[in-house]
Amino acid sequence: MRTIGYCRVSRPQQNIERQIRNIKSEYPDAIIVSEKYSCRTQDRPEWLRVLKQVDAGKVDRIVFDSVSRMSRNAEDGLKQYEDLLSKGIDLVFLKEPQINTAVYQQALQDAVPMTGTDVDDILKGVNSFIKKLRRSQIMAAFQQSEKEVQDNRARTREGIETARLHGKQIGRPVGAHVTVKKKEKALQDIRKYNKSFGGSLNDQQTMQLAGISSGTFYKYKKELLHP
Repeated sequence: MRTIGYCRVSRPQQNIERQIRNIKSEYPDAIIVSEKYSCRTQDRPEWLRVLKQVDAGKVDRIVFDSVSRMSRNAEDGLKQYEDLLSKGIDLVFLKEPQINTAVYQQALQDAVPMTGTDVDDILKGVNSFIKKLRRSQIMAAFQQSEKEVQDNRARTREGIETARLHGKQIGRPVGAHVTVKKKEKALQDIRKYNKSFGGSLNDQQTMQLAGISSGTFYKYKKELLHP
């Protein structure tokens, strides 16, 4: 069975090694496909290449560290899941094994057998319920992934609004230049609000708050960590 281990992070500064390590520990022979791309869409370059390999019959199993690596949009995720299931692809989610396709298929196989009597009308209803229940469990996993994205965006907005109410300039003013004074303010923001120094904002949120580029942010952060 040819196994693909699909790993994804949303931003270049995020570390993808943990996902690779988790997949390799369970499936040492997995061929790792990784990319740094937002999961708001299914049109991700490496993911599309995996799907082409599926259509070409070159893939039997796809392993994910978690369902969020496949999709963070519930409807898109369920649709993709069912499409791959219909093609006979074994889907494995290390952190949500309850929705692995093997578990789903086993539930269908465990359906109550027909008896050839009038009782079959009832049994058909029972089996239909089992199938719908399994589908709802899969949908719930993708919905949880989508909720995490929405919660993170809400926390970002709240963090920025809190900083704004405390008189902080959000973003870089039009025509502003990076000066020594601006650097001092950026350093203060990083030290006060970034999680690395006990704050509540992650790196991306801190960059937005301070109004600096990622390159400048990591340069300043390094200066603070290694004075």
